[in-house]
Amino acid sequence: MTSRLPPVFCERPIAHRALHDAAQGRPENSRAAIRAAIAGGYGIEIDLQLTSDGQAVVFHDYDLGRLTGRSGPIRRITAAEAAGITLLHSEAEGIPTLSEVLDLVAGRAPLLIEVKDQDGAMGPDVGPLEQAATRALDGYAGPVALMSFNPHSVAAIARLAPDLPRGLVTSAYNPFDWALPAAVCDRLREIPDFDRLGADFISHEAADLGRPRVAELKARGVPILCWTVRSAAQEAEVRKVADNVTFEKYLAALPA
Repeated sequence: MTSRLPPVFCERPIAHRALHDAAQGRPENSRAAIRAAIAGGYGIEIDLQLTSDGQAVVFHDYDLGRLTGRSGPIRRITAAEAAGITLLHSEAEGIPTLSEVLDLVAGRAPLLIEVKDQDGAMGPDVGPLEQAATRALDGYAGPVALMSFNPHSVAAIARLAPDLPRGLVTSAYNPFDWALPAAVCDRLREIPDFDRLGADFISHEAADLGRPRVAELKARGVPILCWTVRSAAQEAEVRKVADNVTFEKYLAALPA
């Protein structure tokens, strides 16, 4: 197949939630972690959530607590309020908008953007976050790709920005690990929506790369990324299948 995914996404290891290290003052998805990834020559994976005023902000969790110490859903505050909430283990750094991160990266690193499921059950109640993300990306010239676990989100991205590379985040979907009905897990596990969505790649759970459906897609020339690799030994194993890794807790080797 011909993929819109720029080749650099299969060349530079991708820092999970940017090159974060709380002990070094670089929280997940923070400006400091993004700067460190750029300086290290890595690609960058970030996460998007929606604020109450319809802005895409770079933040992983649905609730503020783990990363800021302040409880409550992020979607109930404005982007300006998010900017004023300090990330734990940071130098008084607030939660950035996607637009601010795009200005910071400015094409210096490939940017892999995960749009977090806003439906709550991988269903069709999506749209505002995808609109906010594609609006922020309009005119951005650097290497970028969007992805989501929710196929409905990927479909919305395809409608809003058909020329942007888009992919599915995929998983073994063990029902014990997911707050989803077993039937939803059973369906998504086999990656049935890839062709319907015109997807360009998958980012698959590292421990499940032996799945036959992954091998089928790889044989068709689909780029296979994977998440989340946490050691050089694990990286060596997953690269038998995956074209690239999303990593954390160690420094992945850069290409020669």
